[in-house]
Amino acid sequence: MSHAIANATLLSATPVFLVDDIAATMPWYERNLGFKSDPVPKSPPHNFCILWKDDVVIFLQQLEGYRRPDLYDDRAGGVWSAYLRTQGIHALYDALRGLADVTVVQPLHRQPYGETEFEIQDPNGYVLVFAEHL
Repeated sequence: MSHAIANATLLSATPVFLVDDIAATMPWYERNLGFKSDPVPKSPPHNFCILWKDDVVIFLQQLEGYRRPDLYDDRAGGVWSAYLRTQGIHALYDALRGLADVTVVQPLHRQPYGETEFEIQDPNGYVLVFAEHL
């Protein structure tokens, strides 16, 4: 490895979700998870969007007609799209599990590696895992 690469500092990673309709996806993240959004262009049809809340950022890219394949059951333990570390996981789970348009994939549970987690699915089939080390 070169010296320049070894000394580089990676600061963050951002999941990028390909979706059929950004204008339909943004309100779900805003309403259910409290994200703010910055679509490009500002008026539909959008081709890109930045979603953010606290220190979490998710990018959306639009591809009309795109349907994400359902791969969740193809791997023991499921196939995840984003892993979000949180604080206050019990209250968050209680708030989300009662919402009509939130699909809980896995209920709140403790993992053998020490994390307490739950999983939800967004309207495009992406699985978001919320975790806290308790």
